[in-house]
Parts: sequence; structure tokens; C-alpha cells
Amino acid sequence: MRANVGDRLVVEGRTDTMHRREAEVLEVRGEDGGPPYLVRWEDGHEALTFPGADAHVVPAS
Repeated sequence: MRANVGDRLVVEGRTDTMHRREAEVLEVRGEDGGPPYLVRWEDGHEALTFPGADAHVVPAS
């Protein structure tokens, strides 16, 4: 997985009770665009994250 600042990190819900979550990538701390990423979730919470297999990056337009 590779991301740039401004991209969207999308984490799909793994069950019908877990909802899809989206975050804006604020900072890329890994090599060559890799994780970890500092992100801001839709609720405003900022966190350092290592995305799992249920996540993908949507490039900024």
C-alpha cells in the first residue's frame, strides 16, 4: 500500500455491523509512501495507523 498526503484511506466494514470508515492522510511516515500514516478520521480524531487488508487508498483528485 502506498499513499500521499491528501489521499483518502478507506477501511471497509468487515461485518454488517461495522461501517465503512474514511480518513484523510495527513502524513506518511513509512518509506516510499508506505505505512504508518497519520490520518484524520471523519469525526476529527487524528491517529497513527497501520492499515490492514480491509483498507485501500483513494488518490486525491
